[in-house]
Amino acid sequence: MSTFTAIDFETAQGKRWSICQVGLVRVENGIIVNSINKLIRPPDNYYFYRNVEIHGISSNHTRNAPTFTAIWNELKPFIHGQTVVAHNGAFDFNCLAQTLDYYGVEHPVYEKRCTYKIYGRDLASLYKEHQIKLNHHDALSDAMACAELYKRYLNNGK
Repeated sequence: MSTFTAIDFETAQGKRWSICQVGLVRVENGIIVNSINKLIRPPDNYYFYRNVEIHGISSNHTRNAPTFTAIWNELKPFIHGQTVVAHNGAFDFNCLAQTLDYYGVEHPVYEKRCTYKIYGRDLASLYKEHQIKLNHHDALSDAMACAELYKRYLNNGK
């Protein structure tokens, strides 16, 4: 069983650099050894109503939260030089890249894996099929479920 980090981001608006929550799950030899669940204050603490409807996070929740740059040093060791897995990698890896660009932070080097590409189905149906607990659009819950799916893939090839 390999070592990897599962990650998920929620955003405050249509801009990918507007991260308002990160969920990160570290798996080493098939065992979850660490998890991070952080609310993040997006630039100007500005939210689109539709995004709030999806994940339930609003400017009231992140008013006193740290900015992305304030927590980056906590996240970086789980990403730089690691295998990082997301369910919709096209979204999550782009969120990370655009946020790093927005703040002028150097990009880490890491290997990307996407459970959507592996399974070809949405999170909700996969979690139901595999009987994985899910509070969809909560970043930590999504990252936990993604980690479980990837562990199953590594063990069984799906």
